[in-house]
Amino acid sequence: MRKLIVSEFMTLDGVMQAPGGVDEDLDGGFAHGGWTMPYWHDDIGASFFALMQECDAFLLGRRTYVTHAEAFEPLPVGDPFGDVMNGKKKYVVSTTLQNPQWRNTTVIRDNVIESVRALKAEPGQNILTDGSSQLVHALLRHGLVDELHLLVYPITLGGGKKVLPNGVLAKFELKSATPYPTGVVGLHYAVRS
Repeated sequence: MRKLIVSEFMTLDGVMQAPGGVDEDLDGGFAHGGWTMPYWHDDIGASFFALMQECDAFLLGRRTYVTHAEAFEPLPVGDPFGDVMNGKKKYVVSTTLQNPQWRNTTVIRDNVIESVRALKAEPGQNILTDGSSQLVHALLRHGLVDELHLLVYPITLGGGKKVLPNGVLAKFELKSATPYPTGVVGLHYAVRS
């Protein structure tokens, strides 16, 4: 069975919202977009590329999918980041997305939990989910997440969308902890059986 891996940028207070751009996600009046930028280090990028070598598909919520599609679909063949992102199969959970613009996309409209279970049962490599807070919360509630790859940033934002949902009991085992020179810590957890 394929693993479903959740990979997130996260603040010390558990916020995942708008890590990459100031106007990326303004839900709820969020005004701290782009908070990861001062902490970038090439080793963080290298860890992402290593994780992607073991994945052949993305599972995303609609908003994260659209943000990714707008950023990566236009990248030309030969762009290292574009090749990694565009070469994977994409599954987007949405009842409203009509014309997927990112190559290799399948829209999941109904029976999301059953569809994800079926997807995990198919042959293939790991499936990666990032962003997609509502989807991640549903996946955790239904016990569909196998691993967490969290990049924890040395900042608190005081509010925003949280990585982990309230009211869900899930137990994980720490597989590795990797500190980066900018103060970010990469934490890799697997579900404890």
